[in-house]
Amino acid sequence: MTLSTRRQAKRAARREARRALPLWRRLLPTWRITLGTLTALFLLAVGSFAVLYVIVPVPDPNAHAVAQNNIYLYADGTTEIARTGAVNRTDVTIDQIPLHTQQAAVSAEDRTFYQNRGIDLKGMIRAGWNTLTGKGMQGGSTITQQYVKNYYLTQNQTIERKGRELLIALKVDQQRDKKDILAGYLNSSYYGRGAYGIQSAAHAYYGVDVSGLTLTQSAYLASLLQAPSLYDVKTATPANREKAVARWNYTLDGMVQLGFLTTADRTAATFPDPIDPQPTTGLSGQAGYLVGVADDYLISSGTIDAATLKAGGWRITTTFDKPRQDAFTKAVQDELAGDLDPGSRPTTDTDVRVSGASVEPATGRVVAVYGGPDYAKQPYNDALRQDNQIGSTFKPIDLAAGLLAQHTLDGRPITTESHYDGTSERPVTGGPTPYAPPNEDDTDYGNITLRYAMVKSVNSVYAQEGVDAGLARVRDTAVKLGIPDSVRGMDPANTSMTLGTATPSALDLAGTYATLANHGQAHTPWSVLKLERVAPGGAIDVPKMPEHNPTDAVERTVADSVTDVLRDVVSPRGTGAAALDLGRPAAGKTGTTDSNLSAWFAGYTPELTTTVGLFRENPKTHAKEPLAGTAGLTRINGGTIPTKIWTAYMTAALDGTPTQQFDLQSGHDTPGTDTWPTTTGSTPPNTGATPHPGPAAPSATIPGLITTIPTHAPSAPPAATGNPAPGPTAPSPPAPQPTTTHEQPSPTTRPTQTPPPKPTDPPTATGGPATHPAATPTP
Repeated sequence: MTLSTRRQAKRAARREARRALPLWRRLLPTWRITLGTLTALFLLAVGSFAVLYVIVPVPDPNAHAVAQNNIYLYADGTTEIARTGAVNRTDVTIDQIPLHTQQAAVSAEDRTFYQNRGIDLKGMIRAGWNTLTGKGMQGGSTITQQYVKNYYLTQNQTIERKGRELLIALKVDQQRDKKDILAGYLNSSYYGRGAYGIQSAAHAYYGVDVSGLTLTQSAYLASLLQAPSLYDVKTATPANREKAVARWNYTLDGMVQLGFLTTADRTAATFPDPIDPQPTTGLSGQAGYLVGVADDYLISSGTIDAATLKAGGWRITTTFDKPRQDAFTKAVQDELAGDLDPGSRPTTDTDVRVSGASVEPATGRVVAVYGGPDYAKQPYNDALRQDNQIGSTFKPIDLAAGLLAQHTLDGRPITTESHYDGTSERPVTGGPTPYAPPNEDDTDYGNITLRYAMVKSVNSVYAQEGVDAGLARVRDTAVKLGIPDSVRGMDPANTSMTLGTATPSALDLAGTYATLANHGQAHTPWSVLKLERVAPGGAIDVPKMPEHNPTDAVERTVADSVTDVLRDVVSPRGTGAAALDLGRPAAGKTGTTDSNLSAWFAGYTPELTTTVGLFRENPKTHAKEPLAGTAGLTRINGGTIPTKIWTAYMTAALDGTPTQQFDLQSGHDTPGTDTWPTTTGSTPPNTGATPHPGPAAPSATIPGLITTIPTHAPSAPPAATGNPAPGPTAPSPPAPQPTTTHEQPSPTTRPTQTPPPKPTDPPTATGGPATHPAATPTP
């Protein structure tokens, strides 16, 4: 048998054997077909790659080097706020860049830089795998790829751009020396603070030329390359500061790993705090703060990345309303600045700062913010900072959580008219940590409703009510209403969370109260209407803006019930009585924290929500200072200066607009049940009971709630008891414990929304506002 015959016989045998197989098996390709197909595909891929490598050229540098200014406009689309964004960059040679600065960048961004060929396949595969397995979005780009993207291409996240990046990176690595690539990367990268390139970054963060950078400073600048806007420790949130320091440590550890740094020198390294951000020309007054809010929104929403935005050329129409913005600035000037006398009171009337934000509840549009007196003198945006506790402005969240729960943890109903024990320093029962908060001036209130406890800002009541609602539910409610889940002070493991240890920004808090004003429909505050620029070639580049659809935060009846209670706060008997001067239906809540470190008023009308915060901060150490004594007042409560600023601003902001009434569908009260307190001491403190929806007494008890229900409204409100017997002592919880306050004289009748004549008599002993010694007390 010939060789050809034998081959034919084998093929025939294989065909017969395959015919004998089941149908499903015959449908599968043989190993020969599979191997042949894979080989063909491989050869096709190699050939295609070779063709693309030849035909794709290294382009000229992009227009980034001649970037234009950004133009920021008010909501009218024509009035200019500021022009910013011209690229701040001075190129330097590799010889001018210290060796440890070069090594820090390699350790932070691409530890295989000196070995790879422009791309790192292992790194790309590892980054992709980490992303798929839930370890967060990870980048596998080498320094060469990042340089190609910055210098030759754009930041567009497309497959086509990524493919070109890979091919050009390979070519650049073949055609240029590693030192030149590294120099180009360090000169083209964005470091935050408007600084492009390592030379500008050295000046922006440490006030030196790049040649003067120390090892630790170089490691910090290298750390900024991952997230320049977020990792600036002088303006970062506490959480982002921790991430920035962790990235700095990662960079130094990489230098040890690569042999650039000894273990001893690594151990001796300490974090090099940068200098404060320096003022940017053209951003004086409120302009810099408005630009900061707009930039923060564009970047955090993913509309555009920081480097592309800072490259310039954008026309940005914001949501800010110029007349309202001017009104906010004037309100602060009229209600605070004129009362400060640093010359006579240098220890109390200096370092005073105001944060504020104003939001449309129905849309979430930010119409005005107050970030500070002048960005050219104070380049910190106080409207965005997240390091001031909000105190009793958190109590409406406690109430909303209780109304959502409908019952305490062991089954008793919670309504706005549920009765609680208002004894000062009554230990909270059932909390994860011991807590016995005092009421302001240690006032005992006896048997009062949740409504009245809100009106007088009674700490002992809401500390217990928050626990009864469930601290996890309280936190969840806060997040749904608009408090960012990343802010500090919202740990359900600490009972003190109920009284406002949370530290959202003024803008965050405005968004939260706007949700209540909008009947439980939440909008994340937003500040940019339109973003566009003229692209190379004359085309108009208009990135897609985020949608602004509301989410269901809480039921309408819950939100409206809270609003109904907060209307009573803005009443002759409430802590927000000063807001009655607005002359419109309004709801709100005051807040003051431990040691008088901050004071707040957050309030709204049906059409506008505004928050005002007041605090003092040492400009050098950034330590918080007490407000006591400021403007000659022995104590600054939320019902004093913050409420006066709020009222002055809201009066101007709403001038000329029709008065709107609240359209409420509340369903969490008890018709016919008395809602005002008994005389102090009418019931024994610290007895067990339940929230009481009607006349029937409960069959079981909950410590901290009152069983005795008043049968009629008293002719007078409770008065301070002078020196009441203190409640049982309890160790302080580990979290801060804000003491929120009730600032106004007690009333004798139910409040209405009609503003009464201003009282001429001073407040009673129930905790009126501290005032200038020579002045008549003002509500």
